[in-house]
Amino acid sequence: MSSLSDIFTCARCGYCCQGETTVSLDADDQARMTAKLGQSREEMEAKYWRVTKGVVQMKIVDHHCIFYSPEQGCTVHEGRPWRCGQWPLHPSILTDENNFRAIRESCPGINQNLSWEEFCAVFRQLLEHE
Repeated sequence: MSSLSDIFTCARCGYCCQGETTVSLDADDQARMTAKLGQSREEMEAKYWRVTKGVVQMKIVDHHCIFYSPEQGCTVHEGRPWRCGQWPLHPSILTDENNFRAIRESCPGINQNLSWEEFCAVFRQLLEHE
């Protein structure tokens, strides 16, 4: 049986944390993050979250997620949103080799020695046993 580390090991480089938007936080994400930081929802909204029409996202600071630190990577790693925990293993990799190539070029954590076919074989196996 293959393991996740056969295709991906997070380098905590922060590339996926860059941009002018971040992922939306569902209720479980919000609860996990609030518990990890030991703060109230009100404190989280004031310090870390941007709420727009009921959609909760992390704030952006210097073109990065507010929780990204160049020295540490994700400072709320254990409490990060589920979408962050899944990146870059997005199902679109399985159907589009160009998407795989683009993600592999931008993510040093993806095993650079694997072809798209090899990567997909392991990824499919992991998804089947999830």
